[in-house]
Amino acid sequence: MAGVLDSVNQRTQLVGQNRLELLMFRLNGNQLYGINVFKVKEVLPCPPLSVLPHSSRVVRGVAYIRGRTITVLDLSIAMGSRALQDEGKGFIIIAEYNNSVQGFLVRAVERIVNLNWETIHSPPKGSGRGHYLTAVTEVDSKLVEILDVERILAEVAPAPRLLSEALISKTERSDAINTILIVDDSSVARTQIKRCCEAIGLKTVVLNDGKQAFAHLLGMLEKGENPSDKYILVISDIEMPEMDGYTLTASIKNDPRLSDLHVMLHTSLSGVFNQAMVEKVGADDFLAKFHPDELAQRVLKQLERRQIPA
Repeated sequence: MAGVLDSVNQRTQLVGQNRLELLMFRLNGNQLYGINVFKVKEVLPCPPLSVLPHSSRVVRGVAYIRGRTITVLDLSIAMGSRALQDEGKGFIIIAEYNNSVQGFLVRAVERIVNLNWETIHSPPKGSGRGHYLTAVTEVDSKLVEILDVERILAEVAPAPRLLSEALISKTERSDAINTILIVDDSSVARTQIKRCCEAIGLKTVVLNDGKQAFAHLLGMLEKGENPSDKYILVISDIEMPEMDGYTLTASIKNDPRLSDLHVMLHTSLSGVFNQAMVEKVGADDFLAKFHPDELAQRVLKQLERRQIPA
């Protein structure tokens, strides 16, 4: 296992090519799960854990790793299943989401696979609203479920959902006609962004992935509508099935009919994010998830740039 992630920092060439590398792992049973390698800092055998009194049952404890204390979550419990047994034989996937580092306890780590986002699909519609998946794919004829880690973290340690009262009092307007296009595969993230934008009096259109969003924009053009007349900006996640946020941004900026759309990449890929890639695909802004006041301020700043009365 020591060498499984040795080349993580050399994998940034995948960015902008609509590709990802997925670290596959198992919990209870034989089902394969996946997490984007770009979010992974390290994988190691589970060290001794210290129990935290009065913590969420999902928190198995804390570990002192590389000079810092890291909270370790049992992904099996988080998904509503039984706890992983004999944690000392398991592994910790140390990952960074939304500017915080945490460890995920898993039973076994398999391997890293290189995939195209086009082979990553949204969960089947019949799977209901209670699942913890953002996407599914197939590797060697086996189903791999990609977890909605943002949802898991939101349930364990909810991020601020509302704007500060001071900001709302300054910005709330009842006659706003401006609209934000939100593109994100996580139901939690979509809801957070939507509430934030609506709290400052803006309308929203919400889509699940980059392919949907680009088709939506092209559809508007075919009807003779200019997306830039409707949308103040596009707020897009980076990791999405079918078409990732980098590819969506590049597709928008490479189309002369859409290139003036303001695109903000809004992602939990905070720890390994490469600012050069934002510039490469032509994104206008970047913001790590999830800071509602900062997001609202960026949106309002773009509104002011357009000089559209709200």
